[in-house]
Parts: sequence; C-alpha cells; structure tokens
Amino acid sequence: MYKRQSVFTVASLVGGLVDDGGLLIATRFVKGLAAAFTAPTAMSILTTTFPEGPARNRALSIFTVFGASGYSSGLILGGLLTSLGWRWTFLVPVPLALAALVAGIFLIPRDKPAAEGGHDLVGAVTLVGGMLLAVYAVVTAPQRGFDLFEAGISVLAVLLLVTFVIAETRVRHPLVRLSIFRIGSIVRANASMVALMGSYVSFQFMMTLYLQDVLHWTPLRMALALLPAGLLVAFSSPFMGRLIDRHGTAPLIVAAMTSLSAGYIWFLATAGSRPDYLVTVLPTMLLLGGGFAFGFSSIMAQATDGIDDSEQGLASGLVQSSGQVGTALVLAVVTGLIASATTAASGGFTPFRPGVNLVTGVAVAGLVLNVIALATAKARSRRPVAAV
Repeated sequence: MYKRQSVFTVASLVGGLVDDGGLLIATRFVKGLAAAFTAPTAMSILTTTFPEGPARNRALSIFTVFGASGYSSGLILGGLLTSLGWRWTFLVPVPLALAALVAGIFLIPRDKPAAEGGHDLVGAVTLVGGMLLAVYAVVTAPQRGFDLFEAGISVLAVLLLVTFVIAETRVRHPLVRLSIFRIGSIVRANASMVALMGSYVSFQFMMTLYLQDVLHWTPLRMALALLPAGLLVAFSSPFMGRLIDRHGTAPLIVAAMTSLSAGYIWFLATAGSRPDYLVTVLPTMLLLGGGFAFGFSSIMAQATDGIDDSEQGLASGLVQSSGQVGTALVLAVVTGLIASATTAASGGFTPFRPGVNLVTGVAVAGLVLNVIALATAKARSRRPVAAV
C-alpha cells in the first residue's frame, strides 16, 4: 500500500514538472497504474477490518463520502487550477498524497507474510493485454473502419482473453478464481458497477465537452454546473449504511439504476438543440447524484457480502476493475459516436445525442438486470415450504 502511494506521489510531482508531452502521458499512465493497485487494496482493508453487516455497511458509506467529496472538490479546484496553469493540477495533489502516505504508515497495520501463495504472470499479461487491445479496437474503429488491421487487433484481443480464462483454470494460484462467478450476487454487482460507472463517467465527459467546447463556458463555471451531483452524493452517502441494513442491497441498487435511467431520459427529453441549465442540466445532475449515492455503496456491499476474508481482495478488486473496464469501454464507444456525429451533424448538442442514447441504454440494461433479480428473489421467498 505504501509503495503504491509513494509511486502515485512521485508521478504527480514529475507530471507537474515535465515539458515533454510523451513524458506527461507516461506519468499519467504510472499514476493510473498506482491508483489501480491502491483502490482494491483500500477496499480489501476496509472489508477485512469491518465484519459483514452494519459495521461494514457504515464503513462503505463513509468511504463513498470521501470519494464523492474528493470528486466534488476536484471539480472546483480543477477549474480554478486550470485557470492558473495546467501544471498546478499535478502539483497541488502532491502534498495531499504525501499526507495520505504518512497517515497510512502510522494508521494501517502491516500485513503478515502469506503462508502460501504464488504469481500468475500469464494471467496478468493476457488479461491486461486483452483488455488494452479491446479498448484500442473500440476507440479506433470509428476512424479506421473495420479494416484488416482492426480485425487483427480484435482477434488478438479475443485470443488473449480466451488464453486468460484457460490459464486461470490451470495455474495453482490464479489471478482470478473463476468459480467466484458462480455466485449470482457477485456477477450482478460487477455488471451493475459496469452500468453505473460506464454511464456516469461517460455522461460527465460529454457534459464537459459540451459546456466548454460548444457553449464556451470557463472550466470553473462548468465545474459548478456539474457540482450538484457530487454534493448530493457527499451529503446523502452517510445514510446509506442504515438503508442497506434495513432494506438490503438489491432494492437500493434498483433505486439507483432507476434514478440514473430517469436522469438520462430527462436530459434527452428536454435538451432540444441547446439545453437550459435550470430545466435540463440541474435536474439531471440531481437524479444522477441520487443514483450514484444509492448505487455505489450498495454495489460494493453486495460484491463483498458472503466472501471469506482471504478473498476480500479478489472480490474488491473485481468490482473496482468492473467499474474501470465499464468506464473505458463505454467511454471509448461514446467518443467514437461523438466523432462520427460531429462530421455529419450541424453542431450544438446534436453530435452528443448518440452518446447520451448509449449511456441511457447502458443504465436501463443495469436496471432491467436488477429488477429481474429482485423479482425472482421475491417470488422464491413467497413459495410455500414443502412439508417434511
């Protein structure tokens, strides 16, 4: 944990000091890699420290509060810092990262060496390579078309992912124990995280482009426009633990997906050619904030419920990875749709409409999946018990 935080801190510092575009991209890659290792580790610490039930649900809700608060403050600070200079967006997080590193050293107990274990290099290489090539194929397809190169990249991505699945069934210490996907709640939680993060982040990306590039808003004004969603998450998440204790995760995830779907549908219904903030953008942000508040903690709790402590890291890593993969894939398709529509459409909001249609479909798919699961669970609970 400490090494990953150290890498993140150094990469932030270097990113703010370099002058070469290639080096800047490299530091961003290193920061993303460090964050990818840190996020599931943090979740694993949380889920193994607090036992399943009210204590863990409350811890997850507090975890969400800090994430939402960081997101909300990041929007405003990002707008302010960008106005001062792009370097400050890299340099200002450095002291915050250092503070987190020092706090972690003193507050997080060191793990005991594992009694047994091993490495799965083949699984790691094939999974990362397959996912990178899959995202690359999706991103470049709209510009290149489905030519021979695109077909080759797609086939190679599929082969690598198939190799990963085969390898995980044969190695002694697999990177991902595939039998964990026999648990229906874990599969639904991961699919729900794909729908939540894929649609939410992609929509925020489109709104950023639209408000700044089309309406020519300043970064700060744009940040304030999107801020209500983050504030709603930050202020409502502390109550999510109690709601999970009282109602369980499934109804709250349905509520989350309903709110997300309603937000996107409302935006499409009222946007027209030039969306009005009070009529269109603000209600949409409130609906999306409510959906994220209900969804994130509930999905994380569902993804880790009933899992042995020895596999909490696996369960946490899977659901975190699902969010990242969902974001990457949906965002890749969205950018392709926007690029294609921009060349054919007149301008305004029109080029963004296909992308909003996509994120709406992703959210509705997540809603349907969870409604079916909840209805099936209720039907089973109502069946009469056979007499013995």
